[in-house]
Amino acid sequence: MKYAGMSATTAAARTAATLLTLALLAGALLAGCASQPTVTAPPRAAQAPQQSPQQATGPQAAQPQPEAAPAQAEAAPAPATVPADETVRVALLLPLSGKAASLGEAMQQAAQMALFDTADSHFQLLIRDTKSTPEGSVAAAQDALAAGATLLIGPVYGVDAKAVTPAAGTVPVLSFSNDATVADTHAPAGGTWVLGFQPQDQVARVVSYAASRGLTRLALLAPVGGNGDMVEQAMRDAAAKAGADVTRAARYQPTQKDVSDTIKRLSNFDQRHAQMAAAREATASKDGKPGPAVEELPFQAILIAEGGQRLKEVAPLLPFFDIDPGPVRFLGTGQWDEPGIGREPALVGGWYASAAPDARQGFEKRFNDVYGQRPPRLATLAYDATALAAVLAKGHKAYVRENLTDPNGFAGIDGVFRLLPTGQVERGLSVLEVTKTGVTVVDPAPTSFTPVTAPAPSPNTGS
Repeated sequence: MKYAGMSATTAAARTAATLLTLALLAGALLAGCASQPTVTAPPRAAQAPQQSPQQATGPQAAQPQPEAAPAQAEAAPAPATVPADETVRVALLLPLSGKAASLGEAMQQAAQMALFDTADSHFQLLIRDTKSTPEGSVAAAQDALAAGATLLIGPVYGVDAKAVTPAAGTVPVLSFSNDATVADTHAPAGGTWVLGFQPQDQVARVVSYAASRGLTRLALLAPVGGNGDMVEQAMRDAAAKAGADVTRAARYQPTQKDVSDTIKRLSNFDQRHAQMAAAREATASKDGKPGPAVEELPFQAILIAEGGQRLKEVAPLLPFFDIDPGPVRFLGTGQWDEPGIGREPALVGGWYASAAPDARQGFEKRFNDVYGQRPPRLATLAYDATALAAVLAKGHKAYVRENLTDPNGFAGIDGVFRLLPTGQVERGLSVLEVTKTGVTVVDPAPTSFTPVTAPAPSPNTGS
């Protein structure tokens, strides 16, 4: 199943002049209807010809683009469609005021880039302000539904998405949350999907890769709480599947300023140093008797479930207490995916799972060229979700579950992804290694998914 207009050529970015026009036009559209803006893509004939942008750093896989459908899909019932000349309205629910206004504005800008890159003149994006609250999110959703929205993109936070789900009714919701409990597809129609980056997937990917490289004895350092519990369970599940073992797990309170004691216990620091002291004393006595053997660490790699400033505080303590990044490989999640991570020496050589950086770097440069600032990490989610909606609309595909959950998935800025019937989102992730100057890909992300097929029927035993 191919979607019209989604060749490799259309995946190229606009020229610098076209992007400037985009920024000016989008600004004019929003200025003219600031309270309830509706953005419509310009007619295709009015847009500049597609060509490779000068600012691009490499081939862009920025527009959601399904892979070829498996052969068995041809026998399936035809997906729901919409008339070719019908206007398709999609709502974008973002915090454009309140505590998260700056994030919401940047995500709106990313969505506008996707709109001008992928949509046609029959596609309208209804932008609604959630006011950074659950109540505001419900009001925004209700207003958008009254305006004819057939798909809700957003809101950003899990608590807001949970509030919106019942209000959406049979209209699907593509939330930006990474809270797995937000997913809700129990009703026969509609449903809520979690587009945010899931730590469980990241943990499974990096643990599987580490085990494939012979690192089968693993340790975990994580804060107490729901996120730490989720990471630990994901790590144990992934390790068991990969033939590895979590030999140590150390947890600490999120508010705990000094985690030195936790790390000392993790490395058996006091016992091992006592053994070393005894060995030195035996050697000094020259009685010819060998000293006691120094206990080796019971793990070859350690997953550090932290990011940001907290990661920079915790990481240097590990080598101080004999967990050295040479003999022990440091592992992380997408929380490590931030500029300048290689400036912390203890993290250099560490592995973590995240989206492939190439396409995102190209997107970030485009965004900076248009808006004069670096986009926040979640901006790519807004781009990919808007582009997905525009591509389905351009192919006259209604926002029903069988279309949204195409098992072939879509290719976006953050790599291939597909919406699952459970409300979760599966992503193809790379494994990256931290270097002094940035990161390098050590295991590339997949470029397609294994087709989902129905289980084979049980043999007929005649009973």
